Amino acid sequence: MLPWLLCAVLTSFVLILWVRLRLLQRSLDEIGRSLGERLASDTNNPIFLSSRDPYARKLATELNAQLRELRRQRQRYENGDRELKEAVTNISHDLRTPLTAMCGYLELLDRTDKPPELERYLSLIAGRAQVMKRLTEELLRYSLAAGQEEEPCLEPVDLNAVVEESIASFYAALIEAGIVPHVSLPEQRVIRLLDRAALARILGNLLNNALRYSGGDLDVTLGSDGTLTLSNTAPGLDEIQVGQLFDRFFTVEAAYNSTGLGLSISKALTERMGGTISAHYDGGRLFLILRFPAAC
Repeated sequence: MLPWLLCAVLTSFVLILWVRLRLLQRSLDEIGRSLGERLASDTNNPIFLSSRDPYARKLATELNAQLRELRRQRQRYENGDRELKEAVTNISHDLRTPLTAMCGYLELLDRTDKPPELERYLSLIAGRAQVMKRLTEELLRYSLAAGQEEEPCLEPVDLNAVVEESIASFYAALIEAGIVPHVSLPEQRVIRLLDRAALARILGNLLNNALRYSGGDLDVTLGSDGTLTLSNTAPGLDEIQVGQLFDRFFTVEAAYNSTGLGLSISKALTERMGGTISAHYDGGRLFLILRFPAAC
């Protein structure tokens, strides 16, 4: 009789333990799903549990405290990022007026007779003033592009035509720099839903990049899948520098008068339109790859 009683007690204990483990497993699954949903969305709703298990409820309480802190830090970051963009915009606006006036006075001085030594110094000052003016303009454009909240104005855009127009607008500058572009476009038209003005700006930045880094050549290839590749020899670059090309304010000595904002602006505009942009370095050549997938 005693062995049967012990067996029944042991069976009951195992059954109770199994039920507790199943309830704990269900509670952990519920916590995992709720945590994923709250991390994926901006919500103030805490994690609620149907289980009364004290350990699971304690874990949920601690996770809710961490979620509240995470939301607080996220709001602090977003507010600081917004304030920084507004400050950059305001500073850029404030700098434009005195810099424009400075450049105007330097142009007036350039028309007067002066000793060769003074003329050399004024030429250096004028060159640096133009760099500062260009940096101010790009700072303003970057802050506007990065801080733009509204959606881009999407419309059917012929990629073939925009690429042709961009190459044509830069052709004189490319030839002057000793670069004869080789352009390859598909026979069929590649149509994508894009913001035409933003796309033209992206291509302009990419071609400006070619003017700075190219060793004397430029290949532009548009694929029927919407992939645009610009490649050129880049003796002044290496793999590490190419990996930093999209970083804000990154410049290399080979990029004369570069502010380091053009490709950052291009990346922001591309991603806003649902595309991707990347760069890699292979065999002494720089490849910039722009992809706009077809709409589903």
